[in-house]
Amino acid sequence: MNGVAGHDQAEEADSKQDGSADAEDANEQEVIVIQDTGFTVKIQAPGTEPFDLQVSPQEMVQEIHQVLMDREDTCHRTCFSLQLDGNVLDNFAELKSIEGLQEGSLLKVVEEPYTVREARIHVRHIRDLLKSLDPSDAYNGVDCNSLSFLSVFTDGDLGDTGKRKKKGNELEQIDCTPPEHILPGSKERPLVPLQPQNKDWKPMQCLKVLTMSGWNPPPGNRKMHGDLMYLYIVTVEDRHVSITASTRGFYLNQSTTYTFNPKPANPSFLSHSLVELLSQISAAFKKNFTTLQKKRVQRHPFERIATPFQVYSWTAPQIDHAMDCVRAEDAYTSRLGYEEHIPGQTRDWNEELQTTRELSRKNLPERLLRERAIFKVHSDFAGAATRGSMAVIDGNVMAINPGEETRMQMFIWNNIFFSLGFDVRDHYRELGGDAAAHVAPTNDLNGVRAYSAVDVEGLYTLGTVVVDYRGYRVTAQSIIPGILEREQEQSVIYGSIDFGKTVVSHPKYLELLEKTSRPLKVQRHAVLNEKDTAVELCSSVECKGIIGNDGRHYILDLLRTFPPDLNFLPVEGEELAPESQKLGFPRQHRHRLACLRQELIEAFVEHRYLLFMKMAALQLMQQKASKDKTAALHDTNTALEASEQVPDGMPTSPTSSESTLTPDDLEEADENIPGLAQAKELAESLAAEDGSGIDPKSREVVLNACKAVGSISNTSFDIRFNPDIFSPGVRFPDDIQKQKQLLKDAAAFLVSCQIPSFRIGIGELITRCAKHIFKTYLQGVELSALSAAVSHFLNCLLSSFPDAVAHLPVDELVSRRKNRKRRNRVPGGGDNTAWASLTPSELWKNINSEAQSYYHFSLQCESVDQAVEKYGLQKITLLREISIKTGVQILIKEYNFDSRHKPAFTEEDILNIFPVVKHVNPKASDAFHFFQSGQAKVQQGFLKEGCELINEALNLFNNVYGAMHVEICACLRLLARLNYIMGDHPEALSNQQKAVLMSERVLGIEHPNTIQEYMHLALYCFANGHLSTALKLLYRARYLLLVVCGEDHPEMALLDSNIGLVLHGVMEYDLSLRFLENALAINSKYHGPRSLKVALSHHLVARVYESKAEFRSALQHEKEGYTIYKNQVGEAHEKTKESSEYLKYLTQQAVALQRTMNEIYKNGSNASIMPLKFTAPSMASVLEQLNIINGIIFIPLSIICKNIALHIT
Repeated sequence: MNGVAGHDQAEEADSKQDGSADAEDANEQEVIVIQDTGFTVKIQAPGTEPFDLQVSPQEMVQEIHQVLMDREDTCHRTCFSLQLDGNVLDNFAELKSIEGLQEGSLLKVVEEPYTVREARIHVRHIRDLLKSLDPSDAYNGVDCNSLSFLSVFTDGDLGDTGKRKKKGNELEQIDCTPPEHILPGSKERPLVPLQPQNKDWKPMQCLKVLTMSGWNPPPGNRKMHGDLMYLYIVTVEDRHVSITASTRGFYLNQSTTYTFNPKPANPSFLSHSLVELLSQISAAFKKNFTTLQKKRVQRHPFERIATPFQVYSWTAPQIDHAMDCVRAEDAYTSRLGYEEHIPGQTRDWNEELQTTRELSRKNLPERLLRERAIFKVHSDFAGAATRGSMAVIDGNVMAINPGEETRMQMFIWNNIFFSLGFDVRDHYRELGGDAAAHVAPTNDLNGVRAYSAVDVEGLYTLGTVVVDYRGYRVTAQSIIPGILEREQEQSVIYGSIDFGKTVVSHPKYLELLEKTSRPLKVQRHAVLNEKDTAVELCSSVECKGIIGNDGRHYILDLLRTFPPDLNFLPVEGEELAPESQKLGFPRQHRHRLACLRQELIEAFVEHRYLLFMKMAALQLMQQKASKDKTAALHDTNTALEASEQVPDGMPTSPTSSESTLTPDDLEEADENIPGLAQAKELAESLAAEDGSGIDPKSREVVLNACKAVGSISNTSFDIRFNPDIFSPGVRFPDDIQKQKQLLKDAAAFLVSCQIPSFRIGIGELITRCAKHIFKTYLQGVELSALSAAVSHFLNCLLSSFPDAVAHLPVDELVSRRKNRKRRNRVPGGGDNTAWASLTPSELWKNINSEAQSYYHFSLQCESVDQAVEKYGLQKITLLREISIKTGVQILIKEYNFDSRHKPAFTEEDILNIFPVVKHVNPKASDAFHFFQSGQAKVQQGFLKEGCELINEALNLFNNVYGAMHVEICACLRLLARLNYIMGDHPEALSNQQKAVLMSERVLGIEHPNTIQEYMHLALYCFANGHLSTALKLLYRARYLLLVVCGEDHPEMALLDSNIGLVLHGVMEYDLSLRFLENALAINSKYHGPRSLKVALSHHLVARVYESKAEFRSALQHEKEGYTIYKNQVGEAHEKTKESSEYLKYLTQQAVALQRTMNEIYKNGSNASIMPLKFTAPSMASVLEQLNIINGIIFIPLSIICKNIALHIT
């Protein structure tokens, strides 16, 4: 880590009151404290044998409850307590705090009497068990369920240990034929294989109906008998029964649909568990429930654990809608329209979010507790905000200003404030109206994310979630206590509410924001208020500071945390750098809120830091040279001379302290300037001290370097931006020329250094333009016409059918009150059918003009087919992108996009529309530091230590995030790779299997990361001898990559090399060649015909030709590879030598074959011939090549041992 990043992190470490070295030792100490050793307790449940359970001292009693509710033999119990020697354990007590609990203690499960709440929990839990294998919750995007298909491809043959369950001769039973549609060159892109069905997965019915009875709630006299509620059940055998849930358990009563008779049925049977009762009355229930639980427990836990944030699937099969009492009850009781009326049911989100931030963070256990609490509240808040936003747009929440027009309405639901992304009261008129109002929430969210990450004590941001749903953008925020009772003018004590006309400041806010200014690169600056007095700020003017009734200092409206992007902000009288101008910037944009991303700012500062170092080093070198020259002169002249010494070709400086070195002069300066290390030392010592002990000349060196790169300090490298530069209406007391220049430099850096390294994704551009148009298109559609409107839009966008006609939904129901004017409360609804008049040519015209006006790109496509033809796109990819971007879910079936006779989509194909949610992702900072240290150790070659640190990081991640998270996924992937390199193949397989499952669940089944995880898993399967599984996984990865981006992608070359190698290993030579030759073609296209990747591809192809005894082709390919190696790395390199050896071997084989052939021709079939050796490649040699192409390099063990020995001593 070089430059500023390192330098800022050191600062962060200091701000945590500990030097980083001590911190690491301390961390290691603390980790030891955290990992108290686990112990085993015995658990005795009614009617079962006692069993052992491994627990850890940090766990709560509650967690044992969860384990019991998940275990196959105790899963049907929910209402019980755990007792140790007759004492009931407190659910929220940590195990280590319980007296007398130790290794071997016996905990008894004791059934407790039910209450209405407990009875409901029990019924809900039974329903969850009955539905545990049913994927419909994942398709419907509820309860944090999501899809995973890995087990379909592994057939469950990756056991816990990675050992194969089926034994037998591996090669005989492999079917290697890939599906037709994934072969190189296939033009078919089917959609159905995206969600493969497991062959043995049959939905198992245990009951036909389980629902609340119409006789609820029990009348008073029955309550006195302990009746809590009544259930109505239809068994598989078609028996209709009514069940009473009482305080003592469940029993059949004598009620029917029309007569109420609460007396117990004969014979009476009371059971504490509903499952036991149902098993008594229905044999089918007993049999199927047992089978279902066996299957449920066999599934990998990662297939069923809830994810922290909801993941939505853009495709789903047609699912039968089944009767579901719990879902129905949820819809009527606890959700929309009611939630805010139930006293005591709503959470004070703001209080929860802020209190968790205030938790102590002095040592590791405290920080873990704090981060876990922050993460939990955040994911709950994101879920509630998403539900609320959907309720607002669906018209189920009353506005707080119902009299105003729908665009201007605001809502409060469940203690969350919702506003729509429109320009209300011309607030954004000067910044671009609705376009600015649409982009402001995401900019604000980025600001919240940045300030939360810096995490300054005493400075608070609001919980913020931005939701796009049905064409509307909703911002959901937690509510500052007291803000609703006051006028905004009274409450803002820092910043401006009118974009800089009136500005106020506050010493406490300046002090708090000063702490964030370095990490966020925000410069403290003064602006003029309406009275022309200078006001100090340490943020943009729009950033408002409000002290809530709870006494906390809140900041909000952080939409200009990052500086503006001048490439899209023409300002009169200002010129951009020549490199920006050359490319036609600045360009007019539809709003004036275009700002630079945080990542770009960091890259720019890093770039400037390198320049700063080079510059100081060059000047030090000049000084040294001048010292040598003038050593003979009198001392008094020395200083003067040195300051006037100018290197050749540099302009003479006007005064001795001014340097006119510019950053550009240094761009070309050699990286390895001799004085670089010295300069670094000097810069660091200057930053560390007050500079008194450093001679003036050295100080001048740093001063000049600082000036040249635009640092705000004269003694150290420190780049910050003034976020208010070029904000309309903001005036400044001082000269801000320097600050303007810095922004222009950043804008130029973006177009000259960053963008050229990306190939423009035309498909991305088209789908983004389509998304912009779709947004306004949907706003004019009423709820009953949604599916018709969405299918019509997709037809216009993707179908080759030239006259797509919309079906207006009039056929199902004709309203009798059509003529009466209806006043509509749903935003933008109404009998609006303008959407139906959209035509494909009009839509594509709009896409072209959107591309021109928004992205300044000239598409010149009049139809989808033209775009596909011109840019080599594929329709399935465009469909996937637009569906994911807009939240549309479509039916999974084969669509005929190219038919000119009928449209591709009907309204039946549109299944759902989901919200697209953006929120803050709280980080597990300690775990992340361990992870980074682990990566650094691995890069230095200390694999064992790296592995330990990463294992530690995994524990800490699990501690903060729970079991499922993107970062845990990265951790598992790296662990698996390390296990593999260190030779523990089964462990690598087990960790990588978890990584794949987790990636499918938290990122999506066809996310690019998931595809890569599949490739890694295939490699480890191959190494463990599961050849057919390895091939299935690679075929799956290739299919997904084809759907996501098509065949023409550099990653495809790596995938095809993998497939080709495995097929070579199982002696499928012709198939192998198809994949390897495709990989060769793609590598040549993307890396150039002379690259080392291409040389390796030639070698792999040559090996297969050798196995086929086609030596001429093999020689031809190997020669190509040899030539590349010779030209690129020279003749002495081991790769060139290996290739040369192989060429010799091939030539001998070719000669031997020719000799044999000649012999046969000469002597006929009775010739005495030495049998030729055609050997299948050994698995070891295939694995070696697989490792090479996947970038895995084995370090000889002796070196590792030596390193470790050094490290230990």
